[in-house]
Amino acid sequence: MKKQLFIFLAKLNKLLLPSFTKQRLDLSNASKIQLLIFGWKLYITKRAL
Repeated sequence: MKKQLFIFLAKLNKLLLPSFTKQRLDLSNASKIQLLIFGWKLYITKRAL
Protein backbone atom coordinates (compact mmCIF):
# COMPACT_ATOMS: atom_id res chain seq x y z
CA MET A 1 0.00 0.00 0.00
CA LYS A 2 2.75 2.45 0.98
CA LYS A 3 4.87 1.67 -2.08
CA GLN A 4 1.90 2.20 -4.40
CA LEU A 5 1.47 5.67 -2.93
CA PHE A 6 5.08 6.57 -3.70
CA ILE A 7 4.79 5.15 -7.22
CA PHE A 8 1.72 7.33 -7.78
CA LEU A 9 3.53 10.39 -6.38
CA ALA A 10 6.53 9.70 -8.65
CA LYS A 11 4.29 9.66 -11.71
CA LEU A 12 2.56 12.83 -10.55
CA ASN A 13 5.94 14.51 -10.02
CA LYS A 14 7.00 13.57 -13.53
CA LEU A 15 3.92 15.22 -14.98
CA LEU A 16 3.76 18.37 -12.87
CA LEU A 17 7.26 19.31 -11.77
CA PRO A 18 10.05 20.52 -14.06
CA SER A 19 12.97 18.27 -14.96
CA PHE A 20 16.17 20.05 -14.01
CA THR A 21 18.40 17.41 -15.55
CA LYS A 22 16.88 18.04 -18.98
CA GLN A 23 17.43 21.77 -18.45
CA ARG A 24 21.06 21.03 -17.49
CA LEU A 25 20.70 22.99 -14.26
CA ASP A 26 23.92 23.35 -12.30
CA LEU A 27 23.05 22.53 -8.68
CA SER A 28 25.73 24.86 -7.34
CA ASN A 29 23.89 27.79 -8.98
CA ALA A 30 20.35 26.60 -8.21
CA SER A 31 17.95 28.63 -6.09
CA LYS A 32 16.54 27.30 -2.83
CA ILE A 33 13.19 26.41 -4.40
CA GLN A 34 14.92 24.50 -7.21
CA LEU A 35 16.94 22.56 -4.64
CA LEU A 36 13.76 21.84 -2.69
CA ILE A 37 12.00 20.49 -5.80
CA PHE A 38 15.06 18.44 -6.75
CA GLY A 39 15.28 16.95 -3.26
CA TRP A 40 11.56 16.18 -3.17
CA LYS A 41 11.69 14.37 -6.52
CA LEU A 42 14.79 12.45 -5.44
CA TYR A 43 13.16 11.35 -2.16
CA ILE A 44 9.92 10.20 -3.83
CA THR A 45 11.78 8.36 -6.60
CA LYS A 46 14.01 6.60 -4.09
CA ARG A 47 11.03 5.48 -2.01
CA ALA A 48 9.13 4.31 -5.12
CA LEU A 49 11.96 1.98 -6.20
